[in-house]
Amino acid sequence: MPTIRRLPEHLVNRIAAGEVVERPASALKELVENAIDAGSTQITVRLAAGGLDLIEVTDDGCGMRPDEMALALERHATSKLPDEHIELVATLGFRGEALPSIGSVAQLTIESRPHGAQEGWKRVTDHGVVTANGPAALPPGTRIRVEDLFAKVPARRKFLRSARSEWAACQDVVRRLAMARPDIGFVLEHDGRRVIAVQPREELAARVARLVARELAEDGVLIDAERGSAHLTGVAGLPTYNRGVADHQYLFVNGRPVKDRLLTGAVRGAYADMLARDRHAVLALFLEIPPEDVDVNVHPAKTEVRFRDPTFIRGFLVGALRHALEGAGQKSAQAPSAQAMGNWQVEPMAPARADPAPSLGSLFAREYAPQRSSFAPVRPAVSESAAAWRSYEAEVMAQPQGRAEPLSEEADAAEQEALRYPLGVARGQVSDTYIIAEAEDGLVIVDQHAAHERLVLERLKAAGAGDAMTRSQALLLPEVVELEEAACDALEDKIEDMARFGLVLERFGPGAMLVRAVPSVLGKSNAGALVRDVADDLAKNGDALLLGEKLDLVLATMACHGSVRAGRSLSVAEMNALLREMERTPRSGQCNHGRPTWVKLAHGDIEKLFGRK
Repeated sequence: MPTIRRLPEHLVNRIAAGEVVERPASALKELVENAIDAGSTQITVRLAAGGLDLIEVTDDGCGMRPDEMALALERHATSKLPDEHIELVATLGFRGEALPSIGSVAQLTIESRPHGAQEGWKRVTDHGVVTANGPAALPPGTRIRVEDLFAKVPARRKFLRSARSEWAACQDVVRRLAMARPDIGFVLEHDGRRVIAVQPREELAARVARLVARELAEDGVLIDAERGSAHLTGVAGLPTYNRGVADHQYLFVNGRPVKDRLLTGAVRGAYADMLARDRHAVLALFLEIPPEDVDVNVHPAKTEVRFRDPTFIRGFLVGALRHALEGAGQKSAQAPSAQAMGNWQVEPMAPARADPAPSLGSLFAREYAPQRSSFAPVRPAVSESAAAWRSYEAEVMAQPQGRAEPLSEEADAAEQEALRYPLGVARGQVSDTYIIAEAEDGLVIVDQHAAHERLVLERLKAAGAGDAMTRSQALLLPEVVELEEAACDALEDKIEDMARFGLVLERFGPGAMLVRAVPSVLGKSNAGALVRDVADDLAKNGDALLLGEKLDLVLATMACHGSVRAGRSLSVAEMNALLREMERTPRSGQCNHGRPTWVKLAHGDIEKLFGRK
């Protein structure tokens, strides 16, 4: 039988280091968090070879005395936990855990001088062994150098990535911590090159735009919402300003950068009917809640958290984000791209035509016969509810109709008044797809299908389509869906919530659920696939609200089929009706897939095209 023995101290330290120090970015995170907890107002970070050769963090915080410095290098020694209530810790990290772990796998130099002290102190350890200890000259604060990380642990060193990859991870760490604390100035240098330099006491929105993307200043909305003891602030990008990956979503809980599935799921839910599935929002959200309502000690690096009431947190985030985005009105990230502008070029003047070109007015003089909607609902079995639903669809999806009329004096005055509307007055149509409108401040180009798709979706929601969708349609033969027992348990706990959305379930043995009814709008859908998707959503995010989001996606699909299609000719009256409704409709600046519904060429842009500026 193997003999149980105590591990030697140096091996214990290396095992602990494996939990805290996975790569240079992990060590850097711990050191910068310590500097923040020390009350610093300025933090400077210097790196060499992506942190593999050197990590140096200098701060102007409270500093440490020589005896405190020695204690900080012992395991489980900290100044950040005054009592035994670990769940109420309000700091970012534990200096007594990080420093000995880092010092056991690198050469660690600590120099520190408390405010008011005549001189500082220096302590050097080489892979856990103290090699120097004595006075040091430095201003008040602390400077920590980590050199040759994992130099004597080749098994760990060879699994690190390239210096370029490690540098990218370190940069992300500093960016997130600098974003979390706009009251602190940060400087980041890599191989002698300054990459980040932000001043202390910046406004949150300015700090986020500086660190994430300058476009957020124009293409983002401010978040400031409270519910109970929870407070959410930050900047959320417009749906039209999105990315192909989720790397530009920065989430913070009580000032701590986190990567939490619940929060990312809430973000996805808030943007559910405004972004395509393969696109991701750009945002930075800062959630403040009482420390006793969140557990930050579920992960050694404290990058994951666990909430006491996850349903409340998710609902709060989704509601706050949607409210802020709706407040943006028809705003979108509508500026034409530099590449598109660059495609314009001056062409040689064509020779004069023998026959005069038709006047602009003649282009709209023809009669217009309204076309029938291209949306054709599937005809289910005849019933009163089905007929009522078809009537409801026809009403809310009615397309704008009108006929071109000659302009009278009153109409001309009305047109001049329309020029002062944000989206101006329609002047024509290109390729039966794009509406050209003139506004006081420039030229507006509208994608008619994308715009009307958003209008139909908002009509459906405003008219109570969400309530109509939750009507149950009983299945002629209840369907048995086999699932894992854990998935069935999760669904059983949410049976009442599911029924509110129109999905009626019953437990049918240890590993199966019985589907008795589905939401009426999903009448001919695969009930088994729906239940499996909901079970997966519950397992992933733990919230039945995702079923409501699934119904929102169905609404979006219906809106797409019921909207004015590209390639359809519209009259001037129809085009103007579309513009006016866009101005009244929230979130009309983007379609249901996150694409812009309109762009604007300001007068200055047009003048540049013709060399007038």
